[in-house]
Amino acid sequence: MSATAPDRRALVGTVVRLDPLTPEDAAALFAALDDPRVWASGYAGGPAGRPADVAAMRGWIAGLLAPTDRVPYVVRLVDAGTVVGTTTLGDLDLANERAHLGWTAYAPAVWGTGVNPECKLLLLGHAFEDCGFGRVKIQTAAINERSQAAIAKLGAIREGVLRRHIRRADGTFRDTVVFSVLREEWPGVRAGLPARVREHRV
Repeated sequence: MSATAPDRRALVGTVVRLDPLTPEDAAALFAALDDPRVWASGYAGGPAGRPADVAAMRGWIAGLLAPTDRVPYVVRLVDAGTVVGTTTLGDLDLANERAHLGWTAYAPAVWGTGVNPECKLLLLGHAFEDCGFGRVKIQTAAINERSQAAIAKLGAIREGVLRRHIRRADGTFRDTVVFSVLREEWPGVRAGLPARVREHRV
């Protein structure tokens, strides 16, 4: 039996709520990510890919929404409703039961809090338990050591480096570090995430 695509439902935890991303989220997402630290380590093509204003963010969102094999989400704090980032389930290969959890960025104010662990708890749970995927890939730029540490802390397995993998917005190429979680590994990964959410509440 093959996997099924994410059904665009809202995913709600104790710290964050993930809703399908829309162009109407442009102003709030621009405010959340309008910080050079978000883009410095290569996110979305690096500093040259950073949207300059709300109109540019709207275009950037349109690019995220264009592929049919992606479901992008906007990340909101449950208590305040404040937008603090975005993340996506994409590269959906239903026949081979694999997906990519990526395109993730958060406002620096929530780095090191329960936001990322709970986003991963919600998205991996949806991918494995609701959609039936057998493998979820998580990757990041080789220069982004902070992101690599966060992914490893989740319990994902580091698989290796894809050299000269993705062209950045400035025309240079990035190396990509690939991690993954398999269906049979998910119960162990899942068991460690709620404590991290409680320990690092926003």
